[in-house]
Amino acid sequence: MPETAIQTYHGSYLMPTLEHATVADAMHPGILSCEPDATATEVAQLMATHHVHCVAVVGVSHEKPECFVWGIISDLDLVAAGIRGEREATARDLAREPIITVGPGVPLRDAGEAMLTNHVSHLVVTDAEGGRPVGILSTLDMAGVLAWGEM
Repeated sequence: MPETAIQTYHGSYLMPTLEHATVADAMHPGILSCEPDATATEVAQLMATHHVHCVAVVGVSHEKPECFVWGIISDLDLVAAGIRGEREATARDLAREPIITVGPGVPLRDAGEAMLTNHVSHLVVTDAEGGRPVGILSTLDMAGVLAWGEM
């Protein structure tokens, strides 16, 4: 492949290679969330309904009166809860924290290294102003860039 070819056609857009991609190129915009008191069963139903692999747990506190993400529940977390018989455990109990955040302009390779270093499969993508969540980046999103962008 010539050195000048840094993008591959994927569907209706060009996908940059891993070396040139940013988080914004691969992330899923928006964030599916639940409240801390949601049960494991409710979270599983939410994931199944929306065909996603993680849900952000959001809440408010005295220190942060605005809504913020303070944990992530993955499909693997739910499987583990089911095996342990914790179907009525709350999102508060199941959420992994602290969450790892990344900005949309971060190189995708750096985001992948953050996943590996922190042993997580999802990163919350936050905006530059105030750190509000704007999306999710998963290992599957990373694999998509490897599959389509590196051809």
